[in-house]
Amino acid sequence: MDLKDKKILVVGLAKTGVAVTRFLAEAGAQVTITDMRDDEALKDVLAELADLDLCLELGRHVPYSFLMADLVVVSPGVPMDIKPLEMARAQRRRVVSEVELASWFIKAPMVAITGTNGKTTTTTLTGEIFKGCGFDTFVGGNIGNPLIELAMSGAEVERVVVELSSFQLEGIESFRPHVAVLLNLTEDHLDRYHSFQEYIDAKLRIFENQGADDYAVLNIDDPLVAACAGKLKAKLFPMSRFHELEEGISYRDGFITFAHNGKVLRFGTEGFRLKGVHNLDNIMAAMASTLLMCCDGECAYQTVKNFKGLPHRMEFVEEVNGVAYYEDSKGTNVGSVVKSLESFDSGITLIAGGKDKGGSYEPLAKLVSERVSHLVLIGEAKERMKEALGHLTDTRFAETLEEAVDMAHRLTEPGGVVLFSPACSSFDMFKNYEERANCFKAAVRAAKKEETGA
Repeated sequence: MDLKDKKILVVGLAKTGVAVTRFLAEAGAQVTITDMRDDEALKDVLAELADLDLCLELGRHVPYSFLMADLVVVSPGVPMDIKPLEMARAQRRRVVSEVELASWFIKAPMVAITGTNGKTTTTTLTGEIFKGCGFDTFVGGNIGNPLIELAMSGAEVERVVVELSSFQLEGIESFRPHVAVLLNLTEDHLDRYHSFQEYIDAKLRIFENQGADDYAVLNIDDPLVAACAGKLKAKLFPMSRFHELEEGISYRDGFITFAHNGKVLRFGTEGFRLKGVHNLDNIMAAMASTLLMCCDGECAYQTVKNFKGLPHRMEFVEEVNGVAYYEDSKGTNVGSVVKSLESFDSGITLIAGGKDKGGSYEPLAKLVSERVSHLVLIGEAKERMKEALGHLTDTRFAETLEEAVDMAHRLTEPGGVVLFSPACSSFDMFKNYEERANCFKAAVRAAKKEETGA
């Protein structure tokens, strides 16, 4: 689409909306911004756009603007089923997400990564491998910089790695990655979707426009992911921790094996700095994506061995009185906490809770029963979590995260583990998961200071 003089409506003015607005305005479009927040709530954001000639519709959505736009670009935080968007689609207005818009202006081959858990680690590691192997690479999407920033920069990169949420995938039309990765599917965002199937359908759109020359990397250990293999137009490239694969990437007895078109590469995992069983999936997905796109095997392997992981995802904080404390604030859904609990055999004090996202806590039951000695619950979800899991182990409530850490400090025997993995979002008590993580770390370090007298 030639954007010059087109009437374009940007819905939602968070970080992505700001980037989209600037891109469109600088391309010569007539841009209207709409957001349900008022100008006072958005004053800092609006200051970033003060140099642009824009039409602002704040504190409300004006139906006329949706119906008269040549294009409507929706930010990830805005549900696609709000009434003005449904009206626009009914009148055959073009409604797209930011990643769809950005993809129209990007030529470099792309890896797109989605799934309920592990997206950020996999995306970051994939980008690091490409860079380590000498490719000029953009990494962004649902993490870091919005994809539209690459389009706006005009930079001629050689590889693009993009993390995609289900929200971003709802608004694609022609978006087509050369390699699309689906890591796993567990219940999440049921506060936004009407059903788990609706959430799954949004995730599966990542494969929608791929062709026979593209690759779909699927974690076939996840039955819901494996079930979509027969619907693909791209070449299936499976990954598994449990099955040896003649074609694909798999793990067995301390080795990852990449097998493709008769070529077989084996990589020992002993020296990896990235720990946890879930990270084997993330590593295999990143290696598959990059090796399929011309990275050298030894170069990719060295990058993986040196990769430490990300903050707020199974991050070791301190050892206090023989107890190891791990911060997993990015564990915002049940599937993520399952992976984290699987990393320890027993003696876990689990601190969990926050803003409930509407899913079932039942998948945690077996692991809580077998491995969790104490369960300390916080936040809005604590009553529902106690109802689902409280009978399986010693369970207690705390009013604050600091109180939960103090309780865990008193309850956990030397040799045990305190794991903060909430299974919920942060927005009942904190601004975001980073603020929640920093609160946990500060409480742990205060406990250590008190213990040592330092």
